Amino acid sequence: MSRSDEYSQLATLVAATRETSGDLFGNALVDWLRLHVSFDHCVVFGYRGAARPPLLFETFSPAESHVFVALYQEGPYLLDPFHHAAVERKEGFWRMRELAPDRFYASEYFRSYYSQTRLAEEVGFFVPLPGKDALVLSLMRLRASGPFGTADARLLRDMAPAVISFARLRWPTLPADEPAEAQQDETTTPVNEFDRAHIWQSLSLTPREKHVVDLVLQGHSTESIARAMRIVPGTVKVHRRNIYRKLKIKSQAGLFARFVEIIDARIR
Repeated sequence: MSRSDEYSQLATLVAATRETSGDLFGNALVDWLRLHVSFDHCVVFGYRGAARPPLLFETFSPAESHVFVALYQEGPYLLDPFHHAAVERKEGFWRMRELAPDRFYASEYFRSYYSQTRLAEEVGFFVPLPGKDALVLSLMRLRASGPFGTADARLLRDMAPAVISFARLRWPTLPADEPAEAQQDETTTPVNEFDRAHIWQSLSLTPREKHVVDLVLQGHSTESIARAMRIVPGTVKVHRRNIYRKLKIKSQAGLFARFVEIIDARIR
């Protein structure tokens, strides 16, 4: 990469922030980032509480988009560590491994959905927007490419302020035509305790049990749940036994299956 290439691509990117097409800006940003770090895919999602996240930009083929976008938007986004970090209004560059719960890679969500992506690693630039909205620009490397190296991650972290500023110029707000369903009530629920109780409203679970269900599905261990809820591990185990009894299931796989059933019913 020559210095003239760098400045030329940067000029193209600056000009693209004024374009109305997200693809023009997205492609210019991808070209600029690829001058510095190699990656296989880029996708930008907006996040507005528990509402279905709007797609702002993607580099996937139609077949890949079915897994990374269509299936994701149907419900798995609710268990995505990037989604939770966005809702909690994290800002900057983060690697999935820095945000994922301690049992994420052994969770039913990972086995049933995330493994379909065939990713070696996903990293993201997190961009809080006005109100409670946010967007995340994700860079992905497939297993065949291997994860991002330490030097790559360090460089991307250094580039984060510029990437975030460019993203805010292009998307100062999220599209207004997305449904604002299931937004948080900020008078009762802190942003960093993202509540999706509406998903389980048809089930006879207590608020604490619903919280445990969410954390289990995200990939938290009993010990991690206990720390998050400020209770002892034994109490978490009691909650899990009660949940399984009420839902007539015997495992985390059964819990994830019930989650999928509820999401499917909401879509229909």
